[in-house]
Parts: sequence; C-alpha cells; structure tokens
Amino acid sequence: MIEIKNLSVSYHNVLALDAVQLTIQGPTITGILGPNGAGKSTLLKAMLHIIDHEGQTILDGKDIRKQRGKIAYVEQKAAIDFNFPIKVKECVSLGLYPKISLFQRFKEQDWSKVARALEIVGMLEYADKQISELSGGQFQRVLIARCLVQEADYIFLDEPFVGIDSVSETIIMTTLRNLKKLGKTILIVHHDLSKVTTYFDQVLLLNRQVVAFGETDQTFTKDHLKATYGDHLILMEDKKK
Repeated sequence: MIEIKNLSVSYHNVLALDAVQLTIQGPTITGILGPNGAGKSTLLKAMLHIIDHEGQTILDGKDIRKQRGKIAYVEQKAAIDFNFPIKVKECVSLGLYPKISLFQRFKEQDWSKVARALEIVGMLEYADKQISELSGGQFQRVLIARCLVQEADYIFLDEPFVGIDSVSETIIMTTLRNLKKLGKTILIVHHDLSKVTTYFDQVLLLNRQVVAFGETDQTFTKDHLKATYGDHLILMEDKKK
C-alpha cells in the first residue's frame, strides 16, 4: 500500500504540486493523467525523494526511503543517455545490483535471470548489442526487463509509451498485466487518453493537485476530464457520453 501525505513541490516559488494526498491499494495498474505541467513526473520524483518536497510517502507502513529495495523506477527515455557504452544484457543486469554484495561477481543463475527477463520482453536476441543500436521501443522493453530482474513489488514508470512502436507497447502492457497478477503495484505516468480504459484499473487525474482518483470506470468521466484539462481537452467521440 502507498500512502501519499500532503506532498507539495515548488520550483522557484511556483507551486508545482499542492498537498497531494491519497492511498493506493495494490495490486493495481494505476495511470497518472493530466495536462503538460500538471506535475505528473514531479509526483513520482517527489515520492521517491529524487527532488525536494514537503510531505511524506509511506510504503507498506514505512517511510519510502526505508523501502527502496521494493521499488523499480524507469524515468522518461529523454533523460537517459542512449550513447552510454553498455550492452543490452549489462543494462538489464543493473537491476540485480541491489541484491548482491559489493564487488560480488554475477553467477550463472544471475545471468539466467537476465536472459529470462529479456526473453519475456522479446529482446533476448539483442542481448549482446549496444543500447545505442536499439529503437526507442526496443530500449523501453529493455528497461522493463531491468524491472523484472529487480523483482520489485512497486514499479514506477514515467511516460513509458512515448515514441515507441505498437509491438513494443503491446509487449510491455502484457508484461505489466502479468506482473499485476503476481501482486505488483504499478504506477504509470501516461498521456494517451484513448487507451486509458484498456490499460488502467485506477486513474489519478492531476493538475497540480488531485482532481479525482479511483476506479477507472467511475473516475475517467467527461466531467472529471474537463476539470483536469480545461479548454485543452479534446475528447474522442466514444468519451462524449
């Protein structure tokens, strides 16, 4: 369970998040939605103590800083250096480091976990390629494979579907649904409203503060969307009900 308590963030005296407070019960795949500048990515970073903030995040009854081993986080691809000289299998193996001793070498069983994770996301044949050789969708699958080897209970994904192909998107969503069946709690910053009802059990509608939060079929409504997006909202015909 995730408890977010009065989380606020300011940049240069401008309020980016205003006293966000909610409880997320897992297992679930929860979408975080809102217009540009609504604080979606900021929320994840504040929860994870990546940026300065006020308030607190509790994970399974403890401060989230004491629960880092339970968390996998994938930031936006735009913030990652694709030219870093590392192979695909090495990138995935980074997810194992929190569980091995300092200077300990990987064992055969560790590399087997890496191979299995790459197989799940359809990237095993690329194991020895440099990450710079991958497409955006392929690289996103590699990052999901890294989450798999971490065996984290909580997975935070920031815009994982931006700029990727439909095959990669389908593989990633299938993988995430399987992780939810295993009891995982997954939070996804997302922007494509057309896929919300297909992808998410719950949605958080955010515009610097919580506009609405709950089960998708009850929360992803025209009124809530208008309150979140205002005049910038363009609804598909099947949402105009």
